[in-house]
Amino acid sequence: MSSARFVLLSFCSALLIQAALGADPLFHFCSTSENFTASSPYESNLSKLTSFLYTMTPASGFGLGSIGQYQDQVYGLALCRGDTSPSDCKACVADAGAEIRRLCPRNKGAIIWYDNCMFKYLDTNFFGQIDNTNKFYMWNLNNVSDPEVFNSKVRGLLTGLIDEAYTVPKLYATGEMGLEDKTKLYGLVQCTRDLTAAKCKECLEGAIGELPSCCNGKEGGRVVGGSCNFRYEIYPFVNV
Repeated sequence: MSSARFVLLSFCSALLIQAALGADPLFHFCSTSENFTASSPYESNLSKLTSFLYTMTPASGFGLGSIGQYQDQVYGLALCRGDTSPSDCKACVADAGAEIRRLCPRNKGAIIWYDNCMFKYLDTNFFGQIDNTNKFYMWNLNNVSDPEVFNSKVRGLLTGLIDEAYTVPKLYATGEMGLEDKTKLYGLVQCTRDLTAAKCKECLEGAIGELPSCCNGKEGGRVVGGSCNFRYEIYPFVNV
């Protein structure tokens, strides 16, 4: 997947995309580098890898693997949101694996995101590397009354969650913070578990650095990438 691609989506436009697809993906990218041919060894290996990730991922919420060799080798991973149950994780990975093959039928690389999971594959080894190529933003259409104060609260909450997430095996953390008007701010951060703790921290700090571009003064927002993501809202969205 070549040069960086940034997509900006309001929550409303994301819902329109979901309705058009008849499913629940948030977004996807197809690689533009190279295609494979039907019934080729690469296609066979991709199918095997998709089945492997479907089987492997639900138990821990994360799976990665590689099948094949030389030009027919395919690398892939699947990640479920840290609060997703094994059954919901399994269903999401199944949907993601099928949908991305439909959307990118001959691409040697692709990535798709849902609320509960992401699924990515490529013909080169990307494990352990921060994916700065595939990224999109989402934000709530509602503006807060005092953007400067609110933005500071968001950054403070997410920074604290980063400090927690990169020190735990799941590379995932959630939390909340009280606001002056008795409402609460809720946040989530997560990395793919092929990253080291240091790389996870670096990825999330980079994502938070994009807050002004993504969600300045918005009641909710997300920066979602191929290696890490964050989300904040003024309503609870994490399963407990």
